[in-house]
Order: sequence, then structure tokens, then C-alpha cells
Amino acid sequence: MARKNYTDEFRRQAVDLFESTPGATLKGIADDLGIARGTLAAWVRTLGTGATSAPIGTPRPPVGRPETTAEKVARLEAEVVALRAEKAKIETEKSILRQAAKYFAGETNW
Repeated sequence: MARKNYTDEFRRQAVDLFESTPGATLKGIADDLGIARGTLAAWVRTLGTGATSAPIGTPRPPVGRPETTAEKVARLEAEVVALRAEKAKIETEKSILRQAAKYFAGETNW
């Protein structure tokens, strides 16, 4: 199989996508982008910030006990972080797809 060359921008976007996706795995993101897991892992080691998102939400209080204000604030802050991460992921995916569309549109000789 031929060795593929990826642009620096694509590498950075792939790392950003991994780091901004809550609960993401290297295998899942690599499969989505069509690259090898080891390749993405190497990019994360070299280009990553080490700031991967926490899982969505925080534990809820036991049933029968009302949620305290501090617990509610913590839960809502976790939801905000998760939603911002999801927004960043979607924007990154949209950007990658837009660039791919431009690339393939330029390849056609109609």
C-alpha cells in the first residue's frame, strides 16, 4: 500500500477533533477519518495539547434527594463543556468536508 501524505492542517484538525470530542477513542476518530490508529496516536503525541474532554455530564444525585445548588451548577457546567466540545467537533468535521469537496471539485475535468 502506498504511503499517504497528509497536510499539516489536516493533522492539526484531526488532533483537534480527537481532543474536543468527549469520550472519543483513537480508533473511533481514526476510522471516521480513514487513517490508521497509530498514525493518529503519533499526531496526538506530537501536536496534541493533552487536553482531552471529560465524559458528558456528571453523576446525578440519588433518587429521592433533591439536587443541591452546587450539584446543579456542576452538572450544568459539565453540560456546557460537553456542548462546546460537540460544537467544536461539528465545526471541524464541517471544515474537513468543505475542504474535501473543494479538492474533489478541482479534480474533475468536465
